[in-house]
Amino acid sequence: MKTLNVRGKELVLPAFFPDATLGVVKCVDSQDLENCGIDGVVVNTYHLFKRSLVSTIKEKGGIHNHMNFKRPIISDSGGFQVFSIIREGISKGEIRDDAIVFQIEDNKEFILTPENCIQTQISLGSDIIMCLDDCTRPESSLAEQEKSVARTIAWAKRCKAEFNNLTKDMNQRPLIFAIIQGGNHKELRKKCADELLKIGFDGYAFGGWPVNDKKEFLSDILKYVCELIPNNFPKYAMGVGKPENIAECVNMGYDMFDCVIPTREARNKRLYVFKNKPEEIKDFSKKFYSYLNLKYKLHMNNNKPLSEHCDCYTCKNYSTAYIYSLFKMRDSLAARLATIHNLRFYTQLIEALRKQN
Repeated sequence: MKTLNVRGKELVLPAFFPDATLGVVKCVDSQDLENCGIDGVVVNTYHLFKRSLVSTIKEKGGIHNHMNFKRPIISDSGGFQVFSIIREGISKGEIRDDAIVFQIEDNKEFILTPENCIQTQISLGSDIIMCLDDCTRPESSLAEQEKSVARTIAWAKRCKAEFNNLTKDMNQRPLIFAIIQGGNHKELRKKCADELLKIGFDGYAFGGWPVNDKKEFLSDILKYVCELIPNNFPKYAMGVGKPENIAECVNMGYDMFDCVIPTREARNKRLYVFKNKPEEIKDFSKKFYSYLNLKYKLHMNNNKPLSEHCDCYTCKNYSTAYIYSLFKMRDSLAARLATIHNLRFYTQLIEALRKQN
């Protein structure tokens, strides 16, 4: 079984990390996460900085104490927000060769550099630190992708230098991962991977949006990037989160995944259900699950659990009808119980995939 030592914690791979952007996985607490079998979570440097939470977390003794969660925590660099906020036009900002300038409330600027990105993540006490990168859409022009790759490589050098400086006296230093950009251009992906490998990191990630503008999963380019990373390094498929896509990427050779899908879907009454016992599924390339949508009245008198193949707290203790009624009443318990179920579905999937690889 493949494992990764993360500051004295043994992380069994493959592993799925739900998003805890501001230091919380919405609707559940740390005990819920542990009971679901969650291996770790991902927090976001940009959003924590924007909400002025970094100093609070540092004073608390780090993100693990802040969340009361002892398992591995990844901190995303804020590079994805280059794409989701600036490139997508959600807010004004500027991507410079030396830094990213975000326009936030009250006409204030937040300048993110490779150096303060690493400084912030060290202050958080993260177990796995991500380099600052310039994230793009796969369809972006060749010229934009070339700029993105050049920035990503230059910023990775600065990130690594700052990381080395800040961790040189640590007994148990965190790991640092670099992110491979290049969009749909294989030659740029290779250039980016080659240069990042020369700098030297503890792990490498597929960067950029993993689906195209037609919402098609980019299997070909994901597989190509995976093959660029030597097998002795952990391989992180950032943003890959649909169950079938995780299964496909594990088969390619990826080890780590994160996404908002299971928690967001739970809050929107969409639950995941295995068609058979997950440990008995032989072929994950075929449709191995279905959706249970609790917005429909047909569930009003369903006294069975959400899934006969699930051992989560929700399925052990409550009926589908009860959770349907909670959503109908808009009671907050509905979102918690639904989130617990979806997270356990994901950990059951990961556990089944581990046995096959």
